[in-house]
Amino acid sequence: MRSRRVLVSVLTFVVLAPVVAASAAEIKVKVVDPQSAVVAGAQVELFAAGSETPVAVQDSSPEGTVVFRNVGSGANRLRILAPGFAPQAVAASSGEITVSLALATAAETVVVTATRGPVPSEDGGASVATLSSQQLQVMNPVAADDALRFLPGAVVNTAGQRGGRSSLFVQGGDSTFNRVIVDGVSVAEPGGTFDFGTLPLSEVDRVEFLRGAQSTLYGSDAMTSVVQVWTRTGNTPVPELRFGADAGNYGTENGYASLSGANGRFDYDIFGNQFNTAGSGPNDDYSNFLVGVNAGAKLNEWAALRLRARHDNNVSGVQGEWNFNGQPLLSPDLDQRARANNLFASLELTITGPSRWTHRITGFEATLGRANTDFVTDPNRITPFGEVDTPFAEFARFNRAGFDYQGDYVERSWAHTTFGYEFEDENGSVRDTIPPPPTIAHGLRLNDALYGQQALTLGRLSVVAGVRFVHNTTFGNVGVPRIALGLQVLRGGQIFSGTRLKFSYATGIKEPRFEETFGNGPFQIPNPNLKAERNRAFETGFQQNFFAGKVVLNATYFNNLFHDQIEFITVNPMTFVGQYINLEKSLAHGAEVELQARLNSKLSWNTSYTYTSTQILEAPPGTSAPFAAGDPLLRRPRHSAASLLSYLGKRWGANLGGSFVGRREDSDFFGFNIDHAPGYVLVNAGGWYAVNSRMTAYVNLENILDKQYNEVVGYPALGTNVRAGMRFRIGGD
Repeated sequence: MRSRRVLVSVLTFVVLAPVVAASAAEIKVKVVDPQSAVVAGAQVELFAAGSETPVAVQDSSPEGTVVFRNVGSGANRLRILAPGFAPQAVAASSGEITVSLALATAAETVVVTATRGPVPSEDGGASVATLSSQQLQVMNPVAADDALRFLPGAVVNTAGQRGGRSSLFVQGGDSTFNRVIVDGVSVAEPGGTFDFGTLPLSEVDRVEFLRGAQSTLYGSDAMTSVVQVWTRTGNTPVPELRFGADAGNYGTENGYASLSGANGRFDYDIFGNQFNTAGSGPNDDYSNFLVGVNAGAKLNEWAALRLRARHDNNVSGVQGEWNFNGQPLLSPDLDQRARANNLFASLELTITGPSRWTHRITGFEATLGRANTDFVTDPNRITPFGEVDTPFAEFARFNRAGFDYQGDYVERSWAHTTFGYEFEDENGSVRDTIPPPPTIAHGLRLNDALYGQQALTLGRLSVVAGVRFVHNTTFGNVGVPRIALGLQVLRGGQIFSGTRLKFSYATGIKEPRFEETFGNGPFQIPNPNLKAERNRAFETGFQQNFFAGKVVLNATYFNNLFHDQIEFITVNPMTFVGQYINLEKSLAHGAEVELQARLNSKLSWNTSYTYTSTQILEAPPGTSAPFAAGDPLLRRPRHSAASLLSYLGKRWGANLGGSFVGRREDSDFFGFNIDHAPGYVLVNAGGWYAVNSRMTAYVNLENILDKQYNEVVGYPALGTNVRAGMRFRIGGD
């Protein structure tokens, strides 16, 4: 009897083992780009045949792979969402499969910043412009401002030349209304002050520029835009050493190197860059040194850890205001210096699963050191208001540290939920060491936020709705909602390939700058009761596709109403002592028209025009121009335009970029009665040629037309400048 049972068991095993093995099949997916290079960080979703509910969701490894185990033996399908490419859907069964992604049309391009997760741009409910690593390689920008100025809706104002403070104005908002994120770290000073002219883009893989109020997902400072930057990930089994150098006029020298790779569970990219230039005038030099690392480890099948860090140290001469729209009314300052020392670091733990879940826990820290000194009184810097060159030595240090949890749940192929919690410790100090008397101000904020968002694609209708609840030490508790709708009203044919209507409503918040809340000196009284600056924003417009989506026309009307804007008022007119308070209200509205064309797999062209009208609605009593009620906001041009033509081939690449900025209101603030900056046109070009697979020659030309202009009144911009060099590659096969 017992022997019979054993025989039955053996026969059962022999018969059922293949069935069990088949039901527990494995699918290994490798994701590559059109040139067969691996694509890391792509979101790969697995569906059973006929089902809209994903079985599992994973991100591709630095080697471009994803493995799904214990998969049913029937037919399955995959959906791949990789930033910068078109969404891809393929059938899959057990075994290995390689998915080659296609370059996307403008409407299909997958972006991340719009929803904090990969989504086709037309379903993201927001206007997003991108720069790929290939485009950045051709542009070869010294810093972020050199690249952003050629994107739609971006108005860049740099005070002078390389190293001069560079600000970004979007949709009529202030220069502090931008959230800037580098590798998951918010890198601006608390309150949104950020210098785009000293952010190197060395080893950057992708830049995304999101326009509109986005405080629901990104919190304080995201009043009119979000700029997000990602560092390149190592992806070659054989270590790859890349290095190069270039030089140009004005004593410009630039050198860089990186070592990267991916093998088994680990990947890495270690890099460095040194840039120096003398500038075109006295005390116009700039130097920046950057080192960084992006390293990852696959802990097991469902958990991965990634460390990213960037440290840069820069110094520049500051000429001060002296040449006003071609009029050298003052002599440049010969000894003022500005220094910055920044560290941005993040550690991210990604957990995929169970099933349709993805969890990201990120610890982050940004430390920003600033020094601005002027120890000598230069002659010939006397204005109608008197001597303007007096000694000072200002030092500031800001720190933003905390952690963020983000959970993503893919309910269906058409539904995606995102939610999270963020904690941030902000502290900073500002001091002036030259009496009388020395001033020291220190501030501390502990901020918490909960956020949630639901994204739905229901046939022709897409919906993105979310809300954030914020507790800020300075302004208390605030709720920040946002909803965006998109409706495809016509599917169209070959020439007119679809018409889509869009609408969004959102509110934005911005915490005060530390000096506004905690500033304490001989002329300032601290105000710990300052409220957040706020924005009520809505957008509406349409998207028209042509020629099967190869050409896309976007037209958007935007309307921003800024409340509780902070202004300094004098409390005692005899001593000039004052305080920052919430008093101002202003309106900014206008239209953006953008034409995006992918003419073929190698050639693309994006061009845009923006009209912006601004007006101060409420101002402190007794305020005079240019800050009185009825005045336009400074440095916001009514008319601006940008164009970027890119050719990205296998043997060579080139681009041509143009930026037009119209006349805009400004002030010399010295009593010379200069009230505007004239318009200007900036044209840049660049190109590279692969001598062989290991050696590439390149050249970049900026301000080809040699235009003499001021982006900020009093600060002359750089004339025509040329850089040429070589880059080399060893290993990486």
